[in-house]
Amino acid sequence: MAILRANRVETLTPMLFLMLAATTPTAIYGGVATVHPAIRIGFPVTLAVIGVLGFLFLMHNRGRRMSVRRARRMIVESTWLSGVTGAMCSIWTVTNWLAAPPATHSYYAMIMAMGSLATAYCLSSIRFATFVNLIIGLGPVSVLMLTSGNPPEIAAGTSLVVATLFLLRMVVQQHGQVIDLLELQRQMRELAHTDPLTGLANRREFDMRLDEEIAAADAGKPFAIALLDLDGFKPVNDRHGHAIGDLLLCEIAKRLRGACGDHAVVARQGGDEFAILVHAGSPLLDTSLADHILAALAAPYRIGGRPISVGASIGTAVWPRHGVTARKLFEVADTALYAAKAVDRGPTSSVESIGRMA
Repeated sequence: MAILRANRVETLTPMLFLMLAATTPTAIYGGVATVHPAIRIGFPVTLAVIGVLGFLFLMHNRGRRMSVRRARRMIVESTWLSGVTGAMCSIWTVTNWLAAPPATHSYYAMIMAMGSLATAYCLSSIRFATFVNLIIGLGPVSVLMLTSGNPPEIAAGTSLVVATLFLLRMVVQQHGQVIDLLELQRQMRELAHTDPLTGLANRREFDMRLDEEIAAADAGKPFAIALLDLDGFKPVNDRHGHAIGDLLLCEIAKRLRGACGDHAVVARQGGDEFAILVHAGSPLLDTSLADHILAALAAPYRIGGRPISVGASIGTAVWPRHGVTARKLFEVADTALYAAKAVDRGPTSSVESIGRMA
């Protein structure tokens, strides 16, 4: 959200800064001569300098990657800067209004309204900055118009207040729509990389994480993968139904996550097949990985009040000893998995099978 806000501000505000600098000569020309020069001339000149420097700064940083830290800093700076410039413009407008003949009041109100509304549009992705800018910029001049006693000015002031409230409502709605859009994008990413039944990573996510691990691998810091296949899962589906089978898969996924913690990526490859990526430096590498995982799965299952008997076989492969590519690691782990499944353990083989290191 911060990056989205900052990118919008970075895109829209260069022209706003140019507009701020371009209106300086007309602001000085339109100022009332009796107003103190520090306000009548000093404020517009200061705003022009801010406009030019702001434009050059944004142009210099155009194309630079927007990090979260930079985005948050830009949001704070935009809020602070818009508040200060809005206050200066408001002071200039109110001071000139009070010093000018009544017949020219509407010109100062129009200048302030156009500037504040343009700024609010450019900062609309930052709700707080928009509110501050509109309150500081349009609040004082609206009060002057509504209390002037001049019917045309009262009517114009009323219209300005209504337009401001409408804009604020639009900003709030836009913020809600952006939140909904980001939530939808997050859900789509999860669907693309998460197994919908168990909540584990899916095959695509596992392959991507494995490629990242290989790309960052150090020969002195091995990592491992494990392929796990359930034994006796099909009879569970046949005997108890697919709903019970799905609940069993979720329970197995829960145990795998508990056994691996943050030290490994657990994924469901499909059906009753799982894969585990144990990161380099993980304390799991100091144990017998297959025994550790099988021990977590060995306790009896009770699904829907029914005792369920199912076991697992595991094959593992270690980088770089068994291969330096993802394809080779999968081949070695898969061979070890089927070697473990081929061991004849009798009727309790699914529970007691021990995965073999290739």
